[in-house]
Amino acid sequence: MRRKVGTAVNEQVQQMANYVCEIALVDGPLPLDSPFDTPDAGAVVDFFGNVRPLENGAPIAGIEYEAHREMAEHQLRMVAQEAAKRFDLLAIRLHHRLGYVPSGQTSLFLRVGAAHRGAAFVAGQWIVDELKKRVPIWKTPKFEPNSVAGVVDAGPRSATAAATGIGGT
Repeated sequence: MRRKVGTAVNEQVQQMANYVCEIALVDGPLPLDSPFDTPDAGAVVDFFGNVRPLENGAPIAGIEYEAHREMAEHQLRMVAQEAAKRFDLLAIRLHHRLGYVPSGQTSLFLRVGAAHRGAAFVAGQWIVDELKKRVPIWKTPKFEPNSVAGVVDAGPRSATAAATGIGGT
């Protein structure tokens, strides 16, 4: 059930976003294989954010991701809605994995559909950049047992740029 939003402009953005957006925080592997049902999309761009094997030069087994679900889902939805409006997107699928993600596995999946490829590519990069700035997700690298970082105190969990207010990767 859609709720009413104050102004006609906000109502239009809400209706558009409900049509184009699929947002999820996922415990466990991400569903990566379901296509869009958007016949008007002339371009669909996928982005897979994978856990790198090194953190600050030290080998890691994986990363533990944490988030305040309600806040993170709200921010994901805000980023997606803004992107849909800004880039005239037809569809957005934005899934971020929580919990432990082994090195080499996907922690972020983004699929955008647009009428033309230029908008789809630019929107994809913009969404990932904004997600890292605005969505409060924390990550704790799990170092390999024999790595120097695994022996030395690695310190507390690190936060994405959204949680710290500092630019991130």
